[in-house]
Amino acid sequence: MTESGFTVRPARTSDVGPIRQLVEPLVQRRILLGKDAVVFYEAIQEFRVAVDASGNTIGCGALHVMWEDLAEVRTLAVVPQWLRKGVGHKLLTTLESDATELGLSRLFCLTFETEFFQRHGFFPMGEKSVEPDVYSEMLRSPDEGVAEFLDLARVKPNTLGNTRMLKLL
Repeated sequence: MTESGFTVRPARTSDVGPIRQLVEPLVQRRILLGKDAVVFYEAIQEFRVAVDASGNTIGCGALHVMWEDLAEVRTLAVVPQWLRKGVGHKLLTTLESDATELGLSRLFCLTFETEFFQRHGFFPMGEKSVEPDVYSEMLRSPDEGVAEFLDLARVKPNTLGNTRMLKLL
């Protein structure tokens, strides 16, 4: 346990239930997009969880690789009583470290929490996100996060009010 009273570790399949409980209130408030349990299980290796001294899940976040140099920070969430205590910061810096280890140079997020991400070096994206040949390849992905990154019309109803942000590593 760290002096802050929590640790961040790779998620396990047994963390799917607590992760879903953590994000469900944010899904209900339309801050995060809802996902079926199977989607969390399929992506569990992408997740990191923050746990308190009692082993309770107090935060989570995922790093989803989208292209050779690009990944999305997904499902970054912290329980209300642990907000502004460094949990989100530690989760994000851990995901950034994971991205660096994978050889990535850019991180994407779609968020309402622009101030938090700006404090961590993210900036609002412009219109052009990737080269035309990469764009045509990424269009083939069924992943909603890729569609959000590319700003496709079909996802716009789900992304209203969110800001597409990028960080260069």
